[in-house]
Amino acid sequence: MQEEDLKEEKLSQLNFLMIKLESLKKNIHFKSVLKEKKVHTDFFSIFAAKNFISNKNKNILHISFVMKKKIGIAVKRNRIRRKLKAIVHKLLKIKGAINSNYTYIVFGKSKAYEKDHKILFSTMQKSFKKF
Repeated sequence: MQEEDLKEEKLSQLNFLMIKLESLKKNIHFKSVLKEKKVHTDFFSIFAAKNFISNKNKNILHISFVMKKKIGIAVKRNRIRRKLKAIVHKLLKIKGAINSNYTYIVFGKSKAYEKDHKILFSTMQKSFKKF
């Protein structure tokens, strides 16, 4: 009995680690998410809505990372996007840190460019707990 429980637990952990990030594609999806819940910090803003996109596969998290052109040149915007995406990947490894029943949009801000990874990680972890 205990061996079966351990196998099931390991499988559930592996499935949780293999969640794929999928970006929103349609303008309607963006608009509907932006109308729902939101959390603002100095480094990013997170908008969330209950999943309205039908999922055949439960191992998909719908999340988009958006930067305004006002932030700076493309190199800076892409660096912020990569930082935030890496933090989300780390958070996915922590069980229960991100609710996969939601669709998210993360707006990066220019202060995220200068800040340390640890500070951004703790801030994002606190922000995702609010949903």
